Amino acid sequence: MTPIVEAKNLKKTFGAFTAVEDVSFHIVKGECFGLLGPNGAGKTTTIRMLYGYTPLTSGALKLFGEDLEPNLRKLKYRIGVCQQENNLDPDLTVLENLQVFARYFDIPKSEARTRIDRLLEFFALNNRSKALFTDLSGGMRRRLVLARSLINNPDLLILDEPTSALDPQTRQQVWSRLLELKKEGLTILLTTHYMEEAYRLCDRLLIMDQGKVLVEGKPGELIDRYVGREVLEIDSPDQKLRDFLISQGYMFDDLGTRLMIYNHNCRELFDAIEKVFDHKNCMLRMGTLEDVFLKLTGRDLRE
Repeated sequence: MTPIVEAKNLKKTFGAFTAVEDVSFHIVKGECFGLLGPNGAGKTTTIRMLYGYTPLTSGALKLFGEDLEPNLRKLKYRIGVCQQENNLDPDLTVLENLQVFARYFDIPKSEARTRIDRLLEFFALNNRSKALFTDLSGGMRRRLVLARSLINNPDLLILDEPTSALDPQTRQQVWSRLLELKKEGLTILLTTHYMEEAYRLCDRLLIMDQGKVLVEGKPGELIDRYVGREVLEIDSPDQKLRDFLISQGYMFDDLGTRLMIYNHNCRELFDAIEKVFDHKNCMLRMGTLEDVFLKLTGRDLRE
């Protein structure tokens, strides 16, 4: 089966700065593929190359089996893009914003209205069709941007942090809608800072940092590989406890006021620490994608 997206050795430089270097991946039809990484990792630059906004410095990029650059105009008709910004026209109503965007794809007026009505209902905006964009709440604005990205019935939907700054209720609503679209066979490329979102939505994902690929795989497999099913957190550890862990051969991340222990029989260790040290500040929990992310990219604040 021909991949929907096939990226090989993508590189993008801005003067002396390399934003993306030697990034390769593929996306097959019907899957949700995630790009994860800290701020400045190169995620947005990568996806902007995918829909032709940013030209490649080097590498090769195919969409639907065709080279991107010579076929860009044609391929754009098959792509939907939800950017980070809510960049709709503030002087137009909800309905007017979608009608104007439909014209960019040469959608006949009657067909456009049918699609718009369906999308407004799908994203629970049908009762706000006459409202100005500026009168919408933050969550409604985000849902409208998502609706706009689907107006052309795309074969590939590119989502750049689609639920950024949304409240938990609205985020859950958006997840439900995206899962419905995925069940219908839509191929999705997602960037997000929400690890739960990536775990819930993505079939496979790629974690990158400083423009380079760190790992790629299924969320559950990455958790098993890098942190294990269980994680033990120890708050306020003293030196005796540290010495005990070292003497028993346990590897741990020392964060100063907290220890993180991965890839061990954490339940057995949890019982031993409580028994030997009477240490009450231990928490045994399931490993998460966030643990993988922090283990691979670090915990330091980025500029």
